This record gives sequence, C-alpha cells and structure tokens, in this order.
Amino acid sequence: MNQSYGFDQQILRTDAGGMPLDWVCYQEAVRYHHLGQVLYCCGKDSMIIRGGINAVSGQQSTVKVNSIIATVGEAQSKWHHRPGYTPPLNNKTLFKRDDHTCMYCGQGFEHIDLSRDHIKPLSQKGNDIWSNVVTACKRCNNFKAGRTPEQSGMQLLAIPFVPTHAEYVYLRGRRILADQREFLHAHFPRTSPLRERISG
Repeated sequence: MNQSYGFDQQILRTDAGGMPLDWVCYQEAVRYHHLGQVLYCCGKDSMIIRGGINAVSGQQSTVKVNSIIATVGEAQSKWHHRPGYTPPLNNKTLFKRDDHTCMYCGQGFEHIDLSRDHIKPLSQKGNDIWSNVVTACKRCNNFKAGRTPEQSGMQLLAIPFVPTHAEYVYLRGRRILADQREFLHAHFPRTSPLRERISG
C-alpha cells in the first residue's frame, strides 16, 4: 500500500467521461474492479488490497486501487450539469465552503462553534438555499437574530455562492490527496472562489 494513505482514504469516482461523481471507500472501489466496472484509473497514488489465497494455486489475490477511478454507466453525471442543478445543502459542506470562517466577524472556528445563518431570515420569508446562507459563529448569529445584515448593522464579508457538483464533491472530501485535488480543481469554473484556496 502506498504510504501516503490508509484504508480510511476516500477514492474519487468519475463517470466514463471523467466528470467527478462522488467519493467511495476502498471496499467499494474493489467491488467496482471485481465487477469489471472500472474503465480506467488515473491519479498518482495507489494502494494494493490483498485478498484470499487460492486453494489450487496457493497465490493470494491482489487488487491495485488508484486514487481516482472512472466507472461504467451511461452519462452518469449528466444531471449534475443541467441548468438549475443545485447540490444538497448541509452544514458540513456549507462550513467548508466558507473555510470555517464566520462571514461577519471574519474569525475561524471549529465546526461545533459555527452555525448556518440565513442572510434574509426565514422569519422574513428568506429561503434555506445556498445563495441565502453563510457560515456564522454562534455569537454573531445570535446578535443578528431574525434581522438582515443591514437591519442589524453587520457587514457580510463575502457573497455566498452555489457550488457546482465538482466543487460540492471537493467540499465533501475528508482528506483529499494532491492528485485528487488537482483533478477536481480542473473541473471548477474559472470564477470559483475555491480555486485560489486550493492553489494556495
């Protein structure tokens, strides 16, 4: 096994055209290999998974799993690129989108000290969507309460954005390897706020 990652490492799965789909564990990646559903592999990192020993030959089975695998299927990622597609919103990816930084006071916090703030509050008919939510520390969120930033005299430090599917896959990654990061970066829009953060 490559020393750069262990059995908890996520494998990046793409469709046949190389569009990012999601993360899979190494067991799922081995299953794709076993079923003959891996079209090709890329990425510099790989791990060798050792299986059982053949009773006849006495040889142990092995599967090489790369950090990025392309799997079969007809246009699996097509719907991710349709107009109006929006990835699911959850706090984990929201906080990572905003780099675990409060969008009002500008300080970085641990996950437990952060909250989802609705720029236009739900009480004022605001929506629970990517373009209306930002990461806020609990102190700032409590102070803002059911008001807009203007009403509370608070300045929003960044304009929220809706991530593309490739950006969403990146945001969902736990410990992303350099080659996986580079691969996803190539699929980000040129105007993506995540580009500079990954490159830096």
